[in-house]
Amino acid sequence: MSEAEATGRRATGTAETGTPDAGTADAGTHNADTADTGTTDSAAADTDAGAADTGAGATEATGTAGEHEAAAPGGGDAHDTVEAAVRAQLGKALGGVRGMVEAAVPTIAFTGTYVAAKDIKLAVGAGVGAAVLLLLVRVAQRSSPQFVLNSLVGIAIAAFFALRSGKAEDAFLPGIMLNAAYAAAMTFSILVRWPVVGFIIGSVTGDPTAWRSDPGIVRLCSRLTWLLVLPCAVRVAVQYPIYLADGDQSGLLGPAKIVMGWPLQVAALAAMVWLLARGRTPIDREQKPTS
Repeated sequence: MSEAEATGRRATGTAETGTPDAGTADAGTHNADTADTGTTDSAAADTDAGAADTGAGATEATGTAGEHEAAAPGGGDAHDTVEAAVRAQLGKALGGVRGMVEAAVPTIAFTGTYVAAKDIKLAVGAGVGAAVLLLLVRVAQRSSPQFVLNSLVGIAIAAFFALRSGKAEDAFLPGIMLNAAYAAAMTFSILVRWPVVGFIIGSVTGDPTAWRSDPGIVRLCSRLTWLLVLPCAVRVAVQYPIYLADGDQSGLLGPAKIVMGWPLQVAALAAMVWLLARGRTPIDREQKPTS
C-alpha cells in the first residue's frame, strides 16, 4: 500500500468516527428541547392553578391573573387565553382598591357635608376639594392620576347640576343618566352581536374585529357584557325612583350611590372572574408577515 493510500484511509476513518458525535449533538439538542417543553408544561400548569383560584375575591383574583401574564416580544402583555386577557384588562379598568376609594371619597364628602350643614355650596366645595386633594397626592407621588381625574370630572358635573337648580339631589341626576346610557348602549351591542367586551379581545390580538369570526368567543363576550349591564340597570332602577320622590332625597341618594357604586361593580367583577375561570378559550393572534 502506498503512503498516499494509507493517508486517505486514515482521513476517511476519522470522518466516519465523527459522525456519531454529530448524532450525539442532535440527541443533546433533542433532550434540551424536551426539557424546555417540560418547563413550559410546568409553567402552564402553574398558570392554570392561579386562574382557578378565585375564592379570595374579585380584586385578588384579578391580580393573580396579572401575575401569570407573559411578556410579548413587542413589549406588551401576551395572554394564552381569552379569559386571561379579559381578566387583565378589567383589572386595569377598575384601578384596584385605591381607584375604588378615590371614586367614592368625593361623593362621601359632598353627601356628608350637605346632610350636616344643609348648605349646597359648602357641600359642592367639600366634594370638589376632596377630589383636588386626591389629585395632588397622586401628582406628588408621581403615580397615574387617571381615576382621580375621572372622579374630579364626575363631581364637577354633579356640582354644575346642583348649583344650577339649587337642589342637592340634582347632583345625582348625571350619574343616573350616565348609567342608563351605559346600560342601553351595552344591551344594544349584545343584541347586534357586537358585545363591547369583545373589543378587549381585539385590543390584545391586534385585530379589533377578528373575534367575531368565532361564535364561542362572541357568546362568552355577550355573557360578560350582560354582567356589566346589570350594575348599571340596578342603579337606575333603585336611584331614579328615589330621585323622583317628593322632598329632598339627597340623604338617601348619597348612601345609595356609594353602596351601589364600586361595591356593586366589584360584585359584578367577581361573577365575571368566576365565569372566566371556568374556560380556557385560546387566542388566535394576528400573525405579522416576516420580512
